[in-house]
Formats: sequence, C-alpha cells, structure tokens
Amino acid sequence: MNSPFAFTRIGYVYLPTTHIDHSIEWYTANLNFKMINKFEDRGSYLAVLHHPHKHAIALLLIETTDPQSFQLMRNGKPFPVMAINCPDIEYTHRLLKERGVEVEPLHTLGAGEAKYFYFRDPEGNLLEAAWSIWDPEDEMKEDFLR
Repeated sequence: MNSPFAFTRIGYVYLPTTHIDHSIEWYTANLNFKMINKFEDRGSYLAVLHHPHKHAIALLLIETTDPQSFQLMRNGKPFPVMAINCPDIEYTHRLLKERGVEVEPLHTLGAGEAKYFYFRDPEGNLLEAAWSIWDPEDEMKEDFLR
C-alpha cells in the first residue's frame, strides 16, 4: 500500500517506572487507564495501557532499575511530558485531590477556552490534565469498562 504520508499519528508514549506493578495500579485507579498487556522485553517489563477513546494513543510504562522521572524544562520551570484530556476538568481536579494526588492549581487560558493543571505520578513524572474547546470528540471503546 502506497500512502502519501510517512507518518500519520503518535503511536504511544513511554514513561519510566522502577515499580511497574505499583505504577500500573496507580494509572488504572487514578487516570482511567486499562492495562492491555504486560510482558518482558530486554530484561525488564513493559505495560501497555489504553484510555477509553477509540483512537487514543497507548501509554507504555517501561520498568527500569535507573530511578528517573521525566519532565521538560521550559524557561527554567518544569513542564509536563504528557497531557491527558479531561471531559470535565474541575471534576478531575477534585477527584485526584480527594485521592491524595498532589495537584497544582487549576489554570484557565484566554476567556475560558482551555484549562489545565499539573500533577506527578508516584515516580515523579510531571503530567498535565487538560481541557479545551478544541479537544477532538471520539467514540469510546465499547468493551472498555469490562
């Protein structure tokens, strides 16, 4: 098949973890991921996690013995490595806070067209919860809640 495109979308995101089972539990309990597969690869485990959106990219947790967390630096300040869309960001902010996740304050951009807040997973990876009027709508996976 000849395609006019060499690439068509981001396939997955990698995040490191030194405690893969704990990370799987945290991501599934707090961020609505579902574990699809866990397998050994090159001496450590990988876990493939999916979100309910039909065309959402996968998160791959990569087990490592090298303690490290991911964050970017933007003008001298930490910046997240991944943004996760929320249909109701105020609810998500409240829920994570109630579950003991340290969340930063909710920020609004423009005249309310976008909202976001930062938080960290148990390994220290800096993540962003995000909502905007431009978020794409997609079907949900039929069997996701099973």
